Amino acid sequence: MKIHEYQGKEILRKFGVTTPRGKPAFSVDEAVKAAEELGGKVWVVKAQIHAGGRGKGGGVKVAKSMDEVRQYASQILGMQLITHQTSAAGQKVNRLLIEEGADIKKEYYLAVLTDRATQKVAVMASSEGGMDIEEVAHATPEKILKEFADPLAGLTDQQAENLARGIGVPDASLAMAKAEILKLYQCYMETDASLAEINPLILEGNGNIKALDAKFNFDSNALYRHPEIVAYRDLDEEDADEIEASKFDLAYISLDGNIGCLVNGAGLAMATMDTIKLFGAEPANFLDVGGGATTEKVTEAFKIMLKNPKVKGILVNIFGGIMKCDTIATGVVTAAKETHLSVPLVVRMKGTNEDLGKQILKDSGLPIISADTMAEAASKIVAAVK
Repeated sequence: MKIHEYQGKEILRKFGVTTPRGKPAFSVDEAVKAAEELGGKVWVVKAQIHAGGRGKGGGVKVAKSMDEVRQYASQILGMQLITHQTSAAGQKVNRLLIEEGADIKKEYYLAVLTDRATQKVAVMASSEGGMDIEEVAHATPEKILKEFADPLAGLTDQQAENLARGIGVPDASLAMAKAEILKLYQCYMETDASLAEINPLILEGNGNIKALDAKFNFDSNALYRHPEIVAYRDLDEEDADEIEASKFDLAYISLDGNIGCLVNGAGLAMATMDTIKLFGAEPANFLDVGGGATTEKVTEAFKIMLKNPKVKGILVNIFGGIMKCDTIATGVVTAAKETHLSVPLVVRMKGTNEDLGKQILKDSGLPIISADTMAEAASKIVAAVK
């Protein structure tokens, strides 16, 4: 789960991380009012979407008068903001953050994330923060410093100091930078985040260290422990089909291909998508119906897949362990009839009640293509689509 920048800064402030003063706005008038309440002479009007690269896409503007606040808010609110992290169509901006200006002397990068290779928490920092951090990571990876913290021991004072000194924080600001790094680590751990990123972390002219941006991803499996974070969820930023799938406890992710996949088990689903690619086509989705799928769940899964106009065929690949093949077969037949299925359908089933499931498909009278192996199933659906 992702949240907006202004929400991330609310979380950071709870852990003592220093941020600029700012207010969210959902209309142009609210943006002007927020700037008036903040006071000062310079304000930053920032688009709020779940994607990076907003500055380069025209979603961040510096205003030096109330007229400019109104002008930029009018321009950004409602625009389709296209960045390197959005689709080609971009993302509609429905929210703004109006923030006080900052006296930026130097920009740094700071992030905390899980490193699965070491089974530790990686704390990353760089002297080259800002809009081009991806290019820095690609061209000069040596400029990104890392410290690995044991989750049980936590990030040590020495590790935080190593990072602060390593990215060139001046001695006068070293203690503050070290404190901000430790606070971000604490925030990451206590919110069950999978990513906590500040880009840029800035050094101001007066020597203060401040978080100028905030990006968070959270472990969805831990959200039951954080209702206050769940309340931040913005459904406008999420795929409508993925939201619909979650209502039926279906693990669904939209992709760019034209072959819909319905599988039980995440590992088998990944292998099925790989097999489709191996035979020269592209999957249209990841869809795991789980081990306890019912006829109703399978029907809803078909409906969600077929909403995608790019889907030209469907591959059902089931291993009947906990899941019984006859249950899936009944669901497939019901779904095919209810959705008036008009694209090719290949079904491969192995395991519990396999013969019964195949008989249900055969007796349905529907033009369902059967397969015994994954390779046969993938080759048949690719051929049928082509």
